[in-house]
Amino acid sequence: MKRVRIVVAYDGTNYCGWQIQPNGITIEEVLNQSLRKLTGEDVHVIGASRTDSGVHALGNVAVFDTESPIPPERMAYALNQKLPEDIVIVRSDEVEMGWHPRYQDVVMKTYEYHIYNASVPNPLRRRYSTFVSFPMDIEKMREGARYLVGEHDFASFCNIKTNVEDTVRTITSIEVLKDGGEIVIRVAGKGFLYNMVRIIAGTLIRVGRGFYTPERVKEILKERERTAAGVTAPPEGLVLVGIEYGP
Repeated sequence: MKRVRIVVAYDGTNYCGWQIQPNGITIEEVLNQSLRKLTGEDVHVIGASRTDSGVHALGNVAVFDTESPIPPERMAYALNQKLPEDIVIVRSDEVEMGWHPRYQDVVMKTYEYHIYNASVPNPLRRRYSTFVSFPMDIEKMREGARYLVGEHDFASFCNIKTNVEDTVRTITSIEVLKDGGEIVIRVAGKGFLYNMVRIIAGTLIRVGRGFYTPERVKEILKERERTAAGVTAPPEGLVLVGIEYGP
């Protein structure tokens, strides 16, 4: 028996998130089915990040145990032959049997939230960004984002259904990038609360539109109340870019 680690990229549009659930098809379910076809074994993947319905990924991480003779480094190629086009294994390798993608020391998780800011929607962007037709002040968004860098209690930026006692997290860096009509909020940190990045995006969109001052972001942090922050931005704009682990 060996444990194989895979890095998974996917377009989450047609899936009800990562984790198996009764109301629709998920990334985890498709991976399990494809691995069973490939190996003939009852394989179950364990994912690092349980992304929500409609959320995308370029570098989610998962592991599974197998007795398959396929070399671990060739598993990516073999598995891609069984997967639909909107799920791709970027690479694969062997790790120790005790290696767990959720419990290892995470050095950095990086997310991007994509906004398409123009007078009319672009149908080619609708699956991978949220559309905002009103002018947005990028400099004010950057100013507001700076208040979020560092260790803070992010209770205001957490879904009320989150069942965690500690809402303190550390954001290592946050950038607001603009290229034409594309605005990208790029956030990096060791860990995030449920819906945290989407609530950050929804709040910074309100800053960009002038509903909040940049200083309001600092006040929202201090209030530690979900109702103080902006709305949870739609899932299609969110991408899990990658997860870096310690040695």
